[in-house]
Amino acid sequence: MIRVTVFVDSEQNYTGIQMVGHAGFADDHQDGQELVCAAVSALTFNMSNSVEQFTEDSFEVDQEEETGAFHFRFTSSISSESRLLMNSLIFGLQDIEEEYGEPYIKIRFKEV
Repeated sequence: MIRVTVFVDSEQNYTGIQMVGHAGFADDHQDGQELVCAAVSALTFNMSNSVEQFTEDSFEVDQEEETGAFHFRFTSSISSESRLLMNSLIFGLQDIEEEYGEPYIKIRFKEV
């Protein structure tokens, strides 16, 4: 299962995201899990690359391919462009969660 934590500030703006999980490391592997993992990875990496390419916002990103861990957080104020990119990412992840749900993906929100 992919466990997603979305970090939000007191104004409910998304400030970062952390994901843990990888289809190849599931204890109870199920059909379709690779599809969910690929979709989540594509959305996430596209958001991160787009923030880097299309904005001047500062951020930190760490990833570990073996475990599927990915952590992204803004280190400066967030532009409207980055806000839109993060909103789009969360919308896509929620769509995947709604369509596939557990045991594939679980999203939680945490105020920071």
